[in-house]
Amino acid sequence: MRIIDAQVHIWGSGTPSGDHRQVSSFTVDQLLAEMDEAGVDAAVLHPPVSWDPDANALCEAAAALHPQRLCILGQVPLDQPETSRPLLARWRERPGQCGLRYPLVRTDQQSWPFDGTMDWLWPAAEEAVLPVATMAWRFLPEFARIAERHPRLRLIIDHCGLIRHEKGAAAFADIDAVTALARFPNVALKATGAPGYSREGYPFRDIHDGLHRLFDAFGPDRFFWGTDITRMPCSWRQCITLFTEELPWLQGPQMARVMGGAICDWIGWRVSPA
Repeated sequence: MRIIDAQVHIWGSGTPSGDHRQVSSFTVDQLLAEMDEAGVDAAVLHPPVSWDPDANALCEAAAALHPQRLCILGQVPLDQPETSRPLLARWRERPGQCGLRYPLVRTDQQSWPFDGTMDWLWPAAEEAVLPVATMAWRFLPEFARIAERHPRLRLIIDHCGLIRHEKGAAAFADIDAVTALARFPNVALKATGAPGYSREGYPFRDIHDGLHRLFDAFGPDRFFWGTDITRMPCSWRQCITLFTEELPWLQGPQMARVMGGAICDWIGWRVSPA
């Protein structure tokens, strides 16, 4: 079974946001060394443009050097549609680029799903056959409308759709609204960063039921394991074994899908078999 992490970051400058490691850089060589130690075969890079404006280019350089280990969900500026829209038509021709991802964590970005700033993105990405990942927990009703209006657009909910900075039951307060989104066949969910939402130590039993509900809703083809490792409260190996050893409802071929096969298919990343 190939282990493919649905979300990691590298960066070369800036001050990382939130609970990420407070280091000025985290290089591709450091990332790959940690992946090798943990037994992670490949990973999807998410350029942290919110703190390193050059992260997209940095990720493309890394993916060009390691095309079988790294791909990218990158970014074009959302508030510059005139220059950004033309880039999407040839986005997959850039090194490693398989789609787009917008965390919308900056204060000035949090109104963008509602104020028209992002309106151009959805049809443009749909036309270009580019999946879009986002931290949808802030705008779940609008996210549902986007999924319905653009049925050919593959959407990905980041971080289980949980409430950022909450833990335990409080993080899962909107789980009914998240699972309801599974009715749209063009919506998938990244089960990334799960340990960070627990109030407990490994094996993080207070989040098991919530993960089970999400898996039951989205199924193995739309539920992607991953870490966001640079802000996890545990080792990369524990992030893996949480899913491979501690969840009795995740077994066999379904586990293989969750641990890597499904994310590759969803974003169209062709990775050679192990």
